[in-house]
Formats: sequence, structure tokens, C-alpha cells
Amino acid sequence: MKKINKAEETRSKKQISGVTKSNKLPIKGAAKEYSFFKDVYDVVRQIPKGKVTSYGAIATYLGTKLSARMVGWAMNAAGHVKPKVPAQRVVNRNGMLTGKHHFATPTLMEELLKKDGVAVKDDIVVDFKKCFWDPLEELSL
Repeated sequence: MKKINKAEETRSKKQISGVTKSNKLPIKGAAKEYSFFKDVYDVVRQIPKGKVTSYGAIATYLGTKLSARMVGWAMNAAGHVKPKVPAQRVVNRNGMLTGKHHFATPTLMEELLKKDGVAVKDDIVVDFKKCFWDPLEELSL
């Protein structure tokens, strides 16, 4: 009998129930197909202007705490997703713009954050703790 880890168990429950942890992010056709990337995009679209979150915070919210790297992969693929995904609002756990190399220009992520009202200095979000948006707190029931 195959052992199921916690992430697989959570993913299976989401597939069966058709909703994510907060019940705010329904998964269309959940029993047939599940898209981790789609769930990530749904969370990122809810980050307000002037706020940022981390790859790990999104992964934790989605019930896959150890999948921060997969959230990064989703952000890397978000450039052509419709509706748009404000990928600039996702940074590493220290507020560093580690995803900046995946934007059209090396400075575009910073420019977009500044347009959102987030101050950046030397590729790090200024007052990161003040700007941090935690989906576990903000999207809880």
C-alpha cells in the first residue's frame, strides 16, 4: 500500500471537494483536473496594491508548505496568463526580488512594485514586514 504524504492528501481533498482551503478559490472541474498553478494565480490576484507576499506564504496557504519553489515556477509562467497575474507582488521570504530575472527587463519588477506603491532599495522591499500580506490571515474564513 502506497504511503500518502500530507501534501498529496491535501491535494486529493481539494480535488474531491472542488474548493481550496478558504472556500474563496473554487477549482473548476476539480474532480477531473487540478491545477496548482491556477490556485497560485488566484491567490496572487488577491494581493492588494502596495502589498507583497512570499512564495512560502502562498504555498503554506494552499496547504503545501514545502512547495515554495513550485510557487516560483508558477510565477515564472505567469507572464502570459489571462486574466493578468501581478507576479511582481511575490518576493522571497526576506523581501528580495529574486524573480526579477524572469521579467521582460531586469528592472521591470522593481518598476511595477514602485508603481504599486511599494518602495524598493537594492532589490529588497523597504519595510518588508509592514508591506507583507499574509494569505493565511487575509483570506481565512
